[in-house]
Amino acid sequence: MKVNLDNISVILNGPRFPENIGAAARCCRNMGIPELMVVRPENLDQERMLRMATSEAEDLIKKLVVHDSLEDALARYNYAVGTTARTGRQRRPTDTPRTLPFRLAPLSRKNRIAIVFGSENWGLSNEDLQLCHFLVTIPTASFSSINLAQSVMIICYELFMAEARVELFQPRIATIQETEGMYRHLDEALRAIGFIHPRAPDYWMSNVRRFLSRLELRSREVRLVRGFCRQLLWAIGQGRLHAQAQQEGTVTSPRTSLPSS
Repeated sequence: MKVNLDNISVILNGPRFPENIGAAARCCRNMGIPELMVVRPENLDQERMLRMATSEAEDLIKKLVVHDSLEDALARYNYAVGTTARTGRQRRPTDTPRTLPFRLAPLSRKNRIAIVFGSENWGLSNEDLQLCHFLVTIPTASFSSINLAQSVMIICYELFMAEARVELFQPRIATIQETEGMYRHLDEALRAIGFIHPRAPDYWMSNVRRFLSRLELRSREVRLVRGFCRQLLWAIGQGRLHAQAQQEGTVTSPRTSLPSS
C-alpha cells in the first residue's frame, strides 16, 4: 500500500532564506506533495522564492500559507513527524526516511500528516518536537548538517517511492489541536492532585506526552480523557469547598432518622 501523498504536507518552521523555501516547493512538486506551509519565516522575498521554485512549483509559492506558531500550523493535522539531526534523552527514538513510509502508509489513508522541518541554523527545539508524534533522522557519516531543501527532498522521495508490504486498517486519530487541549487539561488536573512536581512541571509533562503520543489516540478517546480531567477538577473543587465549610462550622453531619415505634 502506497503512502497517500494527498494527505501529506510539508511545514518549514522558522526558515531563514527564501531560496530554501522555493527549493522546498520544487521538491514537493517533484514528489507529489500537494501543500507547503511556513511558520515565522525570516524573509518571504517572493522573487527569490520563485527563482528556486521554477515555474512548475510557482503555484505552491503563490498559495503559501504563513502561520505565527507551529501549534497553529499543526492544529488541523492528525499526525506530525518532526525531523531532527540531534538525539538525546529529550528526543525520542527516531525512524529513518527509508523506514518512515511503513509507519505512515496506513495512517495516511484517513489522517492528515505533517512533516515538520526546523530552521537552517537550529533545527526544531524540544518544545517544537513535543508537538510531534514521532521523529525522523537522516543518517549521515561524520557531518550531520544537511541543507534544508535537501532534507525535504530526501524524505519526500522516500515517501513517493515506498510501498508498504502489509495493508493495515488505521482509523482517524485526533488532531494536534485536540491533543494539545487534552495536554493542557491533563497538566491542570495533575497539578491539582500533586502528581506533577512544581519544581519541574515540564519534565513530568514531557513524560506524559511521550507516553500518550505512542497511543495514537482517536478524537473520542481524547474527549474521554478531558471528561475525566473535568470531573476530577470538579471533585477536587467540591472537596475543598466542603473542607472550608467544615472549618467555618457551617456543615453539620447528616442525621439518620429512627423509625417510629
